[in-house]
Amino acid sequence: MQRQTTLAKKETVVHSWYVVDATDIPLGRLASKIAVILMGKNKPTYTPNCDCGDYVIVVNAGKVKLTGNHPESKKNYYNVSQYNGGLRTRSSGVMLKEFPQEMVERAVWGMLPKGRLGRQMAKKLFVYEGAEHKQQAQNPVVLDLSK
Repeated sequence: MQRQTTLAKKETVVHSWYVVDATDIPLGRLASKIAVILMGKNKPTYTPNCDCGDYVIVVNAGKVKLTGNHPESKKNYYNVSQYNGGLRTRSSGVMLKEFPQEMVERAVWGMLPKGRLGRQMAKKLFVYEGAEHKQQAQNPVVLDLSK
């Protein structure tokens, strides 16, 4: 007797909504756990070529924890003009103070697959600096990732 593997299809996937509080959680651990939820790897019907993940709302992104000497030594690079000499750098401490939403988004994006499917998964991430968010109508479930 052969068992049938259930594969998710775009029409049959049910997307849930989760709220994650980022207070005092290390950035890398937070990003990796969020990426797993966005990809749908926490579900038994995970299919690599289908977006079967859930929506994630991250609140208190400004209170995320940077361990070790990262606030001073770790540099974040981005090319503003796409030309030679357009490279800009910021330390992680500056990013955490001035652009905490972008910092969390970049960390999660680095752990998602690149390409059309990865961009589709990244659109299901909503990051807020404070404790308030705009998705109350979706009745998100609180998810504790501090363990």
